[in-house]
Amino acid sequence: MRLDKFLKVSRLVKRRTLAQELCDGGHVKRNGRTAKSSTPVEVGDVLELTIGPRRIECRVTKVMETADKKTAGEMYEIISGAPAGLEAES
Repeated sequence: MRLDKFLKVSRLVKRRTLAQELCDGGHVKRNGRTAKSSTPVEVGDVLELTIGPRRIECRVTKVMETADKKTAGEMYEIISGAPAGLEAES
């Protein structure tokens, strides 16, 4: 699955166009290397997102073409930081 689509389906980023902009702007790394939006994502990859002052690091645990709100969180494991929607729950 493409990186931009993974970010959208997993709900780490709200819109796919925003995911593409982050990737193309060099704000997303996959396994320590800057990644383009078309970079393939596989289980076990470590993703680092920098969104403004926030930095999120997570490990890919599942790759699914679609996910609802309940199952989207199963697609990744937070290593450090937290997605915007999870701050209140932590």
